[in-house]
Amino acid sequence: MVVGVCTVELFIAESQSLKDKRQVILGLKDRLRGKFNLSVAEVEDQDLWQKAILGIACVSNESRHVSQVFEQALNMMKSMPAVEVVRSQVELL
Repeated sequence: MVVGVCTVELFIAESQSLKDKRQVILGLKDRLRGKFNLSVAEVEDQDLWQKAILGIACVSNESRHVSQVFEQALNMMKSMPAVEVVRSQVELL
């Protein structure tokens, strides 16, 4: 069994309040859960308007599959106009 953990730092330029930020993050989390079957949570900086750090987890029987899923998920996030991926880090356990 392989567990993958991805930490993603996002910048939400058009967010003017925590409500705006939560709306963007909720939509992003729903898309990641629905399309890639990932577990997603906002793990840091919940009180900042334009910055979010997400923790994303994936479990599989092959590390190659986990890496591919994270790559596809990151590409999807990078293509979204509402968020900018500042940095990401993937760990396989």
